[in-house]
Amino acid sequence: MADRAAGALSLPDDWPAHADVSLTLNRMGCFDWDLTTGLMHVDEPGLDVFDLHPDEYDGHPASLAARVPADEAVRLDSMVAQALKRGSDHYGAYFRIRCRDGTLRWTHTQACVRRDESGRPVRIIGIVRDATQELADSSARVEVDEERRRQTSVVETTTAALAHARTVQDVIELLKNSHGLEHLGATSLVMGLLESGRIRLVAEGPEGSFVPGTRYTRVDDQYPMSEVVRTLAPRFIESKEDFAESYPRLWHAIGDRDISAAAYLPLIAQARPIGALGLLYRDKIGFTPEERNLLVALGSSIAQSLQRAVLYEQEHDLAEGLQQAMLPRRIPEVPGAEIAVRYRSARLGQDIGGDWYDIIALPGGRVGAVIGDVQGHDTHAAAVMGQLRIVLRAYAAEGHTPATVMARSSVFLHELDTDRFATCTYAEVDLTTGVVQMVRAGHVDPLIRNQDGSCRRLPVPGGLPLGLSAEFGRLEYTVSTVELDPGQTLLLYTDGLVEQPGADLDDGMQLLAALVDDGPHDLQLLADQLCEVVDERGGDDDVAILLLRRKGNYAPQVFGRLQQHVGQNDPEALRSSRHMVRAAVRAWGAHERADEVELAADELITNALLHTDGGAVVTVRVLSGIERRMRVEVEDRSSALPRRRDAGESGVSGRGLMLVDRLSESWGVESRGSGKCVWCEFLIPDRPRI
Repeated sequence: MADRAAGALSLPDDWPAHADVSLTLNRMGCFDWDLTTGLMHVDEPGLDVFDLHPDEYDGHPASLAARVPADEAVRLDSMVAQALKRGSDHYGAYFRIRCRDGTLRWTHTQACVRRDESGRPVRIIGIVRDATQELADSSARVEVDEERRRQTSVVETTTAALAHARTVQDVIELLKNSHGLEHLGATSLVMGLLESGRIRLVAEGPEGSFVPGTRYTRVDDQYPMSEVVRTLAPRFIESKEDFAESYPRLWHAIGDRDISAAAYLPLIAQARPIGALGLLYRDKIGFTPEERNLLVALGSSIAQSLQRAVLYEQEHDLAEGLQQAMLPRRIPEVPGAEIAVRYRSARLGQDIGGDWYDIIALPGGRVGAVIGDVQGHDTHAAAVMGQLRIVLRAYAAEGHTPATVMARSSVFLHELDTDRFATCTYAEVDLTTGVVQMVRAGHVDPLIRNQDGSCRRLPVPGGLPLGLSAEFGRLEYTVSTVELDPGQTLLLYTDGLVEQPGADLDDGMQLLAALVDDGPHDLQLLADQLCEVVDERGGDDDVAILLLRRKGNYAPQVFGRLQQHVGQNDPEALRSSRHMVRAAVRAWGAHERADEVELAADELITNALLHTDGGAVVTVRVLSGIERRMRVEVEDRSSALPRRRDAGESGVSGRGLMLVDRLSESWGVESRGSGKCVWCEFLIPDRPRI
């Protein structure tokens, strides 16, 4: 029955086709290479693949060399040699041949290696074929895949770059300067942020592409950015007609710019709109599904970056406000000294830290200079810094020695129940004598700048940082004494000025010394120049700088000084002190103010004896500076500070400090380590010159 069916089909005489016919029809040829003799048989279809006539081939592989470029021949020889060496049974490769007309054509070969009983290769039998069409089809697919990869790469590259953007301006600059939009084919862009129900245009590019009247638009306006913000869906405009019909007001302004398509994307973060992005194209018709998906992904990345940037700026403003609030609002005028201070926040990292400076006016022509750095770069570090600065200032103003100021500040920080420590340098400068008492707690060494501009490092023995010294019970701080000559400048700074990642601290110190050496003489200009270096360098640490120069012409003189101790329940000593004040007034030419001086001094002495335990020390002196002043000081052992108040109902008590305030030019209270000193000053005429 099968025979009858076969006969009924009436198959062709040459069916099935011989293998040679199949190979020929598919532009394939065969070869048989005998490795022992070196001869290679190539059939006629195979020679046709090589664009050779039969009479042009002599049976040796070298005859094919004319059709194989040299670099391709080297690659093929290397591939065959490796296959034979590794013991492979098969190999295959694409290579090019040069045709008679000089053009290159892709060819493919595939072969089987025959070996003898010992494994030695003896023959290679294979085929060669024309691969032009195959690779053409493959190339088309590769181009499509390459375009997809390119567009995906643009989104990935842009997303990676956006990850480093820290501010809204960083995001804007990245989009305007990036070549990513060019790779996407866009000719211009616009971006707006949603603020209080309006869209504020924050970026447009290239320059000159801004449309007047669109800087601020309402969400309910008939604009594409308004629409995508309202609907939270992208809007793809695929033709000029679509643009003109949907948004006639905007098209009227940009219709002459040859815009053929546009993509407007909502910028959504945490499920709410924060703005919109528009990409405008020339010579583009429609958007493929892949392009739409890529643009939506790009919009999502931009939105997340903008959200991070907005939150970062808000946090930075809060931290910077806290930092500025914790630093001194102003630096007091200090007679006999020039002072310059600066603070620069970090350009990387969290931007804010615990660096601080302070200037503390002390009695007797002295001034305290403080530079410090609380560990960490966050708002907590700034908060700890503020508390520590105030406490250290209070200890110094109470009259404690520099070593005691440091020790007590360390105990305070340790008891603050924080995990932070702080480095600090405290210098107490006597501007009259130039003597500087300095204590260093884990901080970098200060510098001294001479009058000629030369600069040197000032090695100061140091102790543990504040907080750590209290924790380990090592509260002894060494006090170093140096002299600051007139015109010399003391430079205090935090480590952010000299430390750089991967660099040695000594190199940073030498660089700073060189900058100071070559810097301007004016302290304010010098401080600005150091800050410019910090700004250019960037870095992940904030910087505080304090420069203090001793003036050469400051030499306050004391013309006369009288002092007496007045004990409680000692009327004779009280009368004697009053007599001393009266005699000083007459001797120093203050007759016109005798009653005022005596009355104010009597009130201060009486208050000390009535409201404190123990006696008082009364000192009267004349200070000569720009103007002559008589100063009355009453020192006692009580730390309770006097306060000015109104008189009681009986009118007997409460007038003391009110009288002192009215009678004297100035008065005040200075804390001392063992108590306090209440003082008042009176202007007195200069002595007549003979």
